[in-house]
Amino acid sequence: MKPPRQNVWGTRRVTRSMTSPQQISLPIPDELVFEIFSRLPSKVIARCRCVCKLWSSMLCSQDFIQSFLTKSCARPQILFSCEAKFDICFWSVPQPQNMEGDSSAVAAANHLAPFRRYTRFLGCTNGLFVCGFEGLKNDSKFVTVICNPSTGESLTLPRLKSRTRYEVETYLGYDPIAKEYKVLTLGTKRLSWRKVQCCIPHLPSSSIAVYICGHLPSSSMPICISGVLYYKAGAPCISSVEYIVESMVVCFDLRTEKFSSVKFLGTSCKEPTLVNYNGKLGLLMSGDSTYVNLERTSRSFELWVLRDAAKHEWSKHVYVLPPSWKNIVTETMRIIGMIGDEIVLSLCNQNKHLYVIYYNVESKMITKVGVQGMDVYRGCYLKTYLNYVEDVKLF
Repeated sequence: MKPPRQNVWGTRRVTRSMTSPQQISLPIPDELVFEIFSRLPSKVIARCRCVCKLWSSMLCSQDFIQSFLTKSCARPQILFSCEAKFDICFWSVPQPQNMEGDSSAVAAANHLAPFRRYTRFLGCTNGLFVCGFEGLKNDSKFVTVICNPSTGESLTLPRLKSRTRYEVETYLGYDPIAKEYKVLTLGTKRLSWRKVQCCIPHLPSSSIAVYICGHLPSSSMPICISGVLYYKAGAPCISSVEYIVESMVVCFDLRTEKFSSVKFLGTSCKEPTLVNYNGKLGLLMSGDSTYVNLERTSRSFELWVLRDAAKHEWSKHVYVLPPSWKNIVTETMRIIGMIGDEIVLSLCNQNKHLYVIYYNVESKMITKVGVQGMDVYRGCYLKTYLNYVEDVKLF
């Protein structure tokens, strides 16, 4: 089997510079101005850019954009997306800090810029959201769009043409050293993007799901950790008896643009959630599922942490749920990921009130955080993303 062609697209750098102090300047030092503006919400920054040429030049400069992003990374948020009739809407809430003991809290949702409704939603990395759509029925072209909910801007990437409508998979990663976003596409044929050779024959798990189930499961989201993009895949192999798909995680280094892979065995869950466990890749599940509810009698979480990628070694951790779990979790919830030592779960649908559950695997404490301001979309299907940061970078 020939390995699929892999292609990478890097974002253009913003080259606008600040207005020189000799021409015009504010009566206070630039460093203090940066500090003041970087504390404002992204919506306010967008308005301030329209005040005058001086403010526009300063707030569009690469120095300020990086300063704002650095401060945003220190106060990450949870991002919610909801598909309305014609649009996809976004909200964010702060990720709670220093939670102690079983408790409950309430957070107000911050409404972000909406975008047109696309066919497929492919993930969120830092402050950008990647989505795409296929062409018409007889059109095999696939269009990828990068959206920034903080600024309301979107960027349509060059169209990709494939032999079938479901051959293209797109992932977004961020290199914190080079401070670059890169888009990786799998399985394209005719293209104008830069080609990257991959010597690992595989199919992304989402492609396998499309072929078998006809849909893309939400648990198949990739994850980017320290400049390495991870996504689940299957390696086709034919035994003497049947056609088998071996499970693996494909690793793509955004700096070197090199591929590697890690096999994972011993789990009964076919679609574990990829998580960032204190800077290491982890596979998280509850029993044989990424969902938790009372009907499935979920009693524990199972976490596999990657110890040595070269040797394909994983360490297994099992966290037994406390008795108070049944009194707090009364609806079906999806495993979203981990923040430090805390497992985060969110509702699949907002039937009554939206809330998020945090379970600390070390202290065994459970925190329930209600989200206010989203009642208008009650009953809609929700997707939840961790570690969202506001990015005021312009395309």
